Amino acid sequence: MREPNFANLLAVLARQEPERPTLFEFFMNDIVYNHFTQGETFDDTDGLGGFRKLVRAFRNAGYDHVTLGGSAFGFPSPPIPHARSISQSHPGVITDRHSFDAYPWPDPDRFDFSRLERLAPDLPEGMKIIVSGPCGVLENVVTLLGYETLCFMTAEDPELLDDICAAVGSRILRYYETCLAYPAVGAIIVNDDWGFAQQTLLSPDDMRRYIFPWHRRMVEAIHRAGRPAILHSCGNLREVWDDILDDMRFDGKHSFEDKIQPVEEAYEAYGARIAILGGFDLDFICRSTPDGIRQRVRAMMERTRGRGRFAIGTGNSVPDYVPMENYLAMIRCATGD
Repeated sequence: MREPNFANLLAVLARQEPERPTLFEFFMNDIVYNHFTQGETFDDTDGLGGFRKLVRAFRNAGYDHVTLGGSAFGFPSPPIPHARSISQSHPGVITDRHSFDAYPWPDPDRFDFSRLERLAPDLPEGMKIIVSGPCGVLENVVTLLGYETLCFMTAEDPELLDDICAAVGSRILRYYETCLAYPAVGAIIVNDDWGFAQQTLLSPDDMRRYIFPWHRRMVEAIHRAGRPAILHSCGNLREVWDDILDDMRFDGKHSFEDKIQPVEEAYEAYGARIAILGGFDLDFICRSTPDGIRQRVRAMMERTRGRGRFAIGTGNSVPDYVPMENYLAMIRCATGD
């Protein structure tokens, strides 16, 4: 167990070399959280016991941060039936101007963000919160419209789609602005999946019209508050990387897949312009052996030695089907356990 020091992650996000190998993860699962908090109990008299457990689990695993939502803010929609995956073709609740006007748009200012203050005493010295969003502009628009409706709307009613994206984007922007007022927040992760394995969900031009302007405003707000902005986005983004780097100006990128671009290649292609976070393909982490994982992680650590701008973690997250011994093999390369 090592002491957290968020300055290491800040160094990575500033494209520098941290003082020691640094871990980054968006989120794990209850098996991991339970493993790192065995025998511990957490005060839940204020309803924050689960968040205190997250703080302790991240800290005990060797992270310098804990990732959590700033409030319960989100966009209400009927639940979509699913098992281990979600169909994006499921119809949404907004189909036209009338349903847009009738939708109960939530007000971020009416939600309680006080957890970001009340959890501050539970953070070990040197540890910070990274706030994640209630998904991003594109993900919420897909949920509210359905992917098929969204695609038709780009051609049939682009003005309505402009208004829908503004209604979503402005509220997420306000959510992040509110979170940034809390000193315990060390960074923001803007989580919005933009693509499939082959391409972006919308054409690059449509992404630039409807989606990216709101992310640019979010990054600008995050930077004004003196914090770094991390993009978590799955999918093949080869045609919009320059937008990420030069227009929106994110400080770090998370989510990589070997079948799209292995993290080693992404590091060489983009690492001089943006921090590369995590990146070890989730399928690789699941199917490989602990020895195979250690070999790849150590090779990446050697590749980045003296260059920095890299943190160790998975390419996406740690779902409950990841073998525990494989996850531990990855993080122990950083912690030296």
